[in-house]
Amino acid sequence: MTVTGSQLHADSENTRTPRWRRVATAVHGWVDDASRPDPRVRAVRRIELAQVLGYWAIARGVNLAFLLFWYLVSTGAGWGFGAQDRPVGTFAAFLTGWDADRYGRISLIGYPPVIPIGPNGNVLENDWAFLPIYPWLERLVGDLVGSDWRAAGIGLSIFFSASATVLLFLLLRAVTSPRQAKWAVIFFSFAPLSFVFVIAYAESLVLTLTFAALLLAVKRKYVWITPIALIAAFTRPGALALALALGIVFLVRWRRRAVDPFPRREVVGLLVAGGVTALAGLAWSWIADAWTGTPHAYLLTETAWWRPFVGNGEFMPLTPWFRFMGEYLSVFGWLLVIALMVGFALLIWSRPVRRLGIVVAAYGLSYGLYIFGVFLPQASTFRLLMPMSPLLAHEKLSASKRARNGILIGLVVLQFFAVYGLWTRGYP
Repeated sequence: MTVTGSQLHADSENTRTPRWRRVATAVHGWVDDASRPDPRVRAVRRIELAQVLGYWAIARGVNLAFLLFWYLVSTGAGWGFGAQDRPVGTFAAFLTGWDADRYGRISLIGYPPVIPIGPNGNVLENDWAFLPIYPWLERLVGDLVGSDWRAAGIGLSIFFSASATVLLFLLLRAVTSPRQAKWAVIFFSFAPLSFVFVIAYAESLVLTLTFAALLLAVKRKYVWITPIALIAAFTRPGALALALALGIVFLVRWRRRAVDPFPRREVVGLLVAGGVTALAGLAWSWIADAWTGTPHAYLLTETAWWRPFVGNGEFMPLTPWFRFMGEYLSVFGWLLVIALMVGFALLIWSRPVRRLGIVVAAYGLSYGLYIFGVFLPQASTFRLLMPMSPLLAHEKLSASKRARNGILIGLVVLQFFAVYGLWTRGYP
């Protein structure tokens, strides 16, 4: 094989190019790739929305069937509810345990005026860990229709699961092919943790708000994200991830303004939406401090749930996963965390994720960093990952009939055991 002078010159130039410049070039290439519209996007037809609601209805039926099955098994076998073996009451009570019970208490009596402290001086688990929008809605709906908080909470969860499903479909149809969007919604509907859509948890509502905000970002109607993000920030933790994603989108739009115009109204709208979302994401911590008179009340409350797993210790961002894995697996745990970080980075870097567009890719990256940065990995982590559902449109997941059917069957089987392990007998 003959090597030409030009090839030698190119090889020499590559050798002399600083590594940081090669990295910057690769990042710019990723941004440009993610910013190109997918030519496979098609307009949504009304019949497709009806089909999506059909998938939603079947999936909710499956959720209720699995929950009812394990409820009947529990009562028949004399099991207690959850890992703490609490008494099992009615089916409605079964659907409103754990966090749902705390939302119900907040809806009835509000938040405690002081942070409870144990005899050893540690802050105890308490209701300040749960944000107010969902219990307020439970109280409002219960008063309007004359029901208790349990019926209101279950009804709200089921209702908002429908809106979240439709909005996820509309979001993905705006960025990718009809096939990928449809199967992502099917996977989302039958996922192992989808049973939370029929229990009185706030997940359905926060997913509705999150997918609505991302859809508005894709449509470049940035200013309308602000009120949605404000509500989301007081529904479930995670607004800071949305704020980071909007910041990434702003930087990308600004860098590419020569080839993709960035009008002043969009500049202002995106800055306002990102700034307000970031402030709202921090506001509950400030409110808890002021209301209870306890510095860092919210942070101490959240980390009270960590104590059975990793003991006492100050919170430091970006360390919880290393702290947890190191506690149980020592250095092998740290290596596992690093492997997970590398795998996640490769997923976000992959071409299928880029093809979902800069908004979905930026949010997937931001939310993954958020979960890694501030949460301790435990059973609830699976539920906390649900806002990353737009990544289910990854083209490899729906590339063939065998893959689609295999994944769907696997999800349903896992859901059956998740209802047992992460609700009936274990921590959710």
